Amino acid sequence: MPIFFLPAHAVSPPSIAVPQELLAHLRDSLRVEVGEEIIFADGQGARYRTEITHSSKQGLTGRILETFHEPAKQAPSLVLGQALLKGEKMDWVIQKATELGVSQIIPLQSRNTIVQLRPERVEGQLARWQRIALEAAQQSEQWRVPTIAQPQSMRDFCTTPSGESVRLLLAERREGQSLLAVLLPTAATAAIVALIGPEGGWTEEEMNQAEEAGCQPITLGQRILRAETAAIVTVGILQHRIGELG
Repeated sequence: MPIFFLPAHAVSPPSIAVPQELLAHLRDSLRVEVGEEIIFADGQGARYRTEITHSSKQGLTGRILETFHEPAKQAPSLVLGQALLKGEKMDWVIQKATELGVSQIIPLQSRNTIVQLRPERVEGQLARWQRIALEAAQQSEQWRVPTIAQPQSMRDFCTTPSGESVRLLLAERREGQSLLAVLLPTAATAAIVALIGPEGGWTEEEMNQAEEAGCQPITLGQRILRAETAAIVTVGILQHRIGELG
């Protein structure tokens, strides 16, 4: 059974009150009954092995049997900056990147993106993407759910201070270091940001903006991959290199 995330206010040791957004799924779909054990997580670094003690149409409550805490962070955080993709491709990237353990996903509006989010639809789309990330984090037993940032242009992204982060720009048909050879930070306080373009690739202007802002062009080799494939391959290689995968 996957881990189920709930808001921190639902936890009041030694008890847990299952919130309404989880109630129907656990009670009606999974048919959880009194006496069963479930692992809940608060999304802030704690998990709770819980025995269900009460079930009714109004709610589920449980008794905390054991508490687990997230291991100390040993590697940099990984952030995916993904240019908006059409159809279900963006959903798929969010799902798979979450399974691979990214800490944040930044949707980027590129000149070549086919999808153009209308302002009135942004909040609804963000909520949908966040639900996809939540479900993927539960299935893959993550300690935390990655955040989905507000969509932004490459120009806006490049004007944001980078702090301790290293920014990598995946650029096909352009000279760049191999992703296997580029120097990566090792400190747990650092972040690695990987920027992946849209189906039509970055424009020359966007690549110049990124490089001027300190982004390092990188390459995956001679193959030209689909945008969604490149995103997951990049995340997988980076997680392997920093010791979080494989």
